[in-house]
Amino acid sequence: MNMLASRRFLPSISHLAAFEAVARTGSVTAAARELDLTQSAVSRQVSALEEQLGVELFLRERQTMRLTPAGDSYAREIREALRRISSASLNLRANPHGGTLNLAILPTFGTRWLAPRLGRFLAANPGVTINLVTRLSPFDFRLDSIDAAIHFGHPHWPGAELAFLMSERTVPACSPDFLKRYTISGPQDLLSVPLLHLTTRPDAWEQWFAGNGVSFESVHGMLFDQFATAAQAAIAGLGIALLPTFLMQEELRRGDLVAAVDREMESRERYYLAFPPERADYAPLAAFRDWIVAEAAAEPAA
Repeated sequence: MNMLASRRFLPSISHLAAFEAVARTGSVTAAARELDLTQSAVSRQVSALEEQLGVELFLRERQTMRLTPAGDSYAREIREALRRISSASLNLRANPHGGTLNLAILPTFGTRWLAPRLGRFLAANPGVTINLVTRLSPFDFRLDSIDAAIHFGHPHWPGAELAFLMSERTVPACSPDFLKRYTISGPQDLLSVPLLHLTTRPDAWEQWFAGNGVSFESVHGMLFDQFATAAQAAIAGLGIALLPTFLMQEELRRGDLVAAVDREMESRERYYLAFPPERADYAPLAAFRDWIVAEAAAEPAA
């Protein structure tokens, strides 16, 4: 379907806004108050939308309007579309001469490594605004208003291109007090102490034990969704966590965390910048991609 043919299915924003408001509030009166329109105007716009689509969106019962199943499904999609239009308009108004980059970050990487460096990028690209959101796993760029994302894993993200950033080395880290409470002389001893796990890296400990020649049946322990909380738990003496050394430099330098055994290991996965191919030439994304790749290359081996 070409764009000209599809325009007859593209309702006006005023019709969609009226429909969404009634669907959300369940009341023409409340929708009219929210949109600063008369009740009759809202009713006319909803009726016009139903006529254009050829689908009944509401069941009208006395003084109430109830969404039909089709109307309920349509309302969910329209609500997200209106949100994205509003967000795009707000971004344009806030930065009319530059561009906006919506970037998905991994929490600890974003706060520990990226955020302290962003000032250099913004200084070199004064017209660009960066909005940061947290995403812990890959998503569909077609369904989200995200321009790019920091990805840790294998070089695979359906529907996206990947630019390599860096590798990482992890260390089994714990508090000094934890080492006093448990006798640890080698990798094998870690099987008998509390271990802390990251939900996004469920097999990290298995890889570490296998890489150190330790046989095991299963590995259990507390689960965490972010490195920051796992590190705090390790500092509190709750167990040993496998932590990236480049993200925990301060804690290791201060001695809040120490290596349980001196066995750093390079992770099989890597850090990448993921982005949809159709956005590759978008100026803010292209500038950020070139900058972060250069920043990562200049970083001492992680």
